[in-house]
Amino acid sequence: MRGILLVAGGYVIIACSDAAVKWALPQVGIAAAMLWRGVFGAIAVAVLARGAVLRPVNRRLIATRSLLHCVVSCAFYAAWFLGMPLADSYAVAAASPLIMTLLAIPLLGEQVGWRRWSSTLLGFSGVLVMLQPGGSLWRWEVSILLAAMGLMALTRLWTRVLGRTDTPATITFWLMVAHIPFGLVLLPALPPPGWAAGGLWLPGWGTMLVLAALGAGNATAHLLFARAFAIAPVSVLAPLEYSPLVWGVPLGLVIWGDFPAPATFAGAAIVIAAGLYNLYRERLRARQARGLA
Repeated sequence: MRGILLVAGGYVIIACSDAAVKWALPQVGIAAAMLWRGVFGAIAVAVLARGAVLRPVNRRLIATRSLLHCVVSCAFYAAWFLGMPLADSYAVAAASPLIMTLLAIPLLGEQVGWRRWSSTLLGFSGVLVMLQPGGSLWRWEVSILLAAMGLMALTRLWTRVLGRTDTPATITFWLMVAHIPFGLVLLPALPPPGWAAGGLWLPGWGTMLVLAALGAGNATAHLLFARAFAIAPVSVLAPLEYSPLVWGVPLGLVIWGDFPAPATFAGAAIVIAAGLYNLYRERLRARQARGLA
């Protein structure tokens, strides 16, 4: 129950942080948003960790996971910067648990039977429903998000692996730190509005507060996720992967007046149903394995 509460709270914070960065992106740009998220996020983790040792044990995996997660963040920021509604991006992100099912076969050696294969294929048909030609999600940014979902699924699996060697604070701290050089590298190609005019650029105080909340919120949420996966089974926490869609709809409606199209809801429902069925089969097999043991 504690793990469920931690993950649920983490996704509420993530949804609010995503709304904050989507609001700030037109003013700061993608690269600066990445940079400030890293700065404020790393500071927040260092404060919340209360002097704990943040030196990584599995350095190579932490570095690789952090950089790949930066690519995922950049893909979402690019989609929001180009006008994709928050809830639509979350509907596409619902495919991540299905991709995790497929990646767990070669990476974790898990066995996937014909039922889970069938439900996974059905889930991907839900993505096709969302991407119907001429629909609201028939846009090239979605292809970027779908590719990013593969990376996100990979980083989630690696989080499970890192939980055996590194603390939640260590994993989160280096994830936040990785956003700083990543943002700096992107600055020449994706400059903030002030830089494009050749001037010295700094965000206003209001925007800076939003960016601080973004960084601190992301850091707090990832700490909660890492802690939750350390104390509760993944199969119990997995259904909460879909909760951001619940928060994304009202946030998008209140702030930007966005409301997903019916096809988006229908496709997301198919994807979520397939993911929940895969979860049910996984838990059933785990119980059967314990019974045989």
